[in-house]
Amino acid sequence: MSTTPLIRPIEARDEARWRVLWDAYTRFYEREPQEAQTRHTWARILDPHTPVHAIVAEDEAGMVIGIANYLLHENTSTMTQVCYLQDLFVDPAVRAQGAGKRMIDWLVDEMKARKWSRLYWQTKENNYRARSLYDKYTSHSGFVRYVIGNEDI
Repeated sequence: MSTTPLIRPIEARDEARWRVLWDAYTRFYEREPQEAQTRHTWARILDPHTPVHAIVAEDEAGMVIGIANYLLHENTSTMTQVCYLQDLFVDPAVRAQGAGKRMIDWLVDEMKARKWSRLYWQTKENNYRARSLYDKYTSHSGFVRYVIGNEDI
């Protein structure tokens, strides 16, 4: 990639490439993609009445090379919405060339413009490549995440 990737809101025409990157992201986190969940997630991204949104990074040829799915939600400790960057994935063939940083920067700019209280995300402790980027924005929050799944009860 010789130029800076373009970051833009996702569009319906991006579905095929989003699915490729979504499946790769899902496998990166050691889950097998489930078609029903993929369809449901895609439908929510395109539905303007849900809090689920997405942006893409596109190279100079117009190929989507990265995706970022995010949620806007209320919070009990803030007066305005917060943004949770839930999924960030860049095609491994073009990693470390700025697409991930540009997508986070786009969200930071949106946070400022829309007056969201904060932007936050999480990653696996051993995701060192991503953490080397994330650590340039802020230090680790120090919080430990606990999860109870319905199947655990």
